[in-house]
Amino acid sequence: MSVDRSKAPQFSLPTEFALPAPQQFKLGTGSTVFFFPTPGIDAVKLEVIGNSSRTLLPNSQSLIPSFTLQMLQEGTTQSSAQQLAEFFDYHGAEVYPTLSYTQEGLSLLCIKKHLFTILPTFISLFSDAVFPEENLEKRKSQRLLSLKLEQEKPSSRASQLFKKGLFGANHPFGQEVTEAHISEITPALLQAYYQDHLWKDCTLFLSGDFKPLELEQLLATLNQLPLKQGAKKQGLPAPASTPLLLEDRADAVQSSIRLGGWSISKKHADFPILAVFNTLLGGYFGSRLVKNIREDKGHTYGIHSSLVELDEYAYWIIAADVKKAHQEEVFAEIEKEIQLLKTELADAEEIEILRNYLIGQLFTKFSSPFDLIDQFKGVYYAGLDFSFYEKRFETLKKFTASDLLAIGNRYFSSSERVQVRVG
Repeated sequence: MSVDRSKAPQFSLPTEFALPAPQQFKLGTGSTVFFFPTPGIDAVKLEVIGNSSRTLLPNSQSLIPSFTLQMLQEGTTQSSAQQLAEFFDYHGAEVYPTLSYTQEGLSLLCIKKHLFTILPTFISLFSDAVFPEENLEKRKSQRLLSLKLEQEKPSSRASQLFKKGLFGANHPFGQEVTEAHISEITPALLQAYYQDHLWKDCTLFLSGDFKPLELEQLLATLNQLPLKQGAKKQGLPAPASTPLLLEDRADAVQSSIRLGGWSISKKHADFPILAVFNTLLGGYFGSRLVKNIREDKGHTYGIHSSLVELDEYAYWIIAADVKKAHQEEVFAEIEKEIQLLKTELADAEEIEILRNYLIGQLFTKFSSPFDLIDQFKGVYYAGLDFSFYEKRFETLKKFTASDLLAIGNRYFSSSERVQVRVG
């Protein structure tokens, strides 16, 4: 059969999108294990993740969780930092902390044939870490240097100030890290957090190619992890937003800007359409903001709009680095593009380009078993499951320009916004 190569293959969108739910197991400690089988793949990934207890600490000790996790491989009662590094390196394993505002834990990536050799040493990190003072001082020096660089870099500073403006300086999500926070850290504080707060209400995420007996053996070994239930949770204070934060730098020719406000979470029925609206506004390279501010006016190399969730809070944020002389114009153009999306229907061609992009992007998010775990965690910690993505796929197939118009008026009409300029 001959192929006419002068004609492009016929394009068609997928009609179905279904994701296999992970297998679930319960450890003797009460923790749930979500297992994602990966037939034919020799790599194993194990993540042990609990809910963060940072809100139980004074604001001045907000860095304790991150330092505790980073120091776990700096020595145990049985091995020095060098011995641990050489052991994991010899077996081709990577051990790294998992940390966010709301979760904290430890992850392991290795090949299957070394897994059961590695596990005893990996498990020892959960109970036998010793936090040597000399190693801690090096970590503190590195963090002080990093902090200085972050404060000097306009984009990092703008992101920090946006959270401060949205949540308030005294809110755990809005406070600024200072040198005093780093100086306050001691081995005793790390050990106390390690003993009292880590490894509570943990969930395990596992992928690998295991036969039934191998999986049974692995689950029995994971029962040795010192995981606990019943973590305390302290209510967060109400945010206290500040609408405008400026940090002028006289010699700067470029400014880093942020604009955003409160939004809705993934659980909300309107979220799938809002995510589409956000993408059209500034969420991909063909967005309105990119075409206007980057391509037409040349005021920035890149501008991006995002929807973010932190614990019980959700917000939208637009970020860009722009020529300082054009800050006012850029903010005005952002507002203009938001208004256009709220008042004028997008044309059919733009809608179809957007639809094709979003469906393709959705499928690429699940191109590997590790991607499957990451996407599952994204909905699991929002109190959802894989049906979230299946419903999103149905939305992407059917949304209209009128849907976007309505959602823009519903969620982008509030005047309660936070604007940040650094530079």
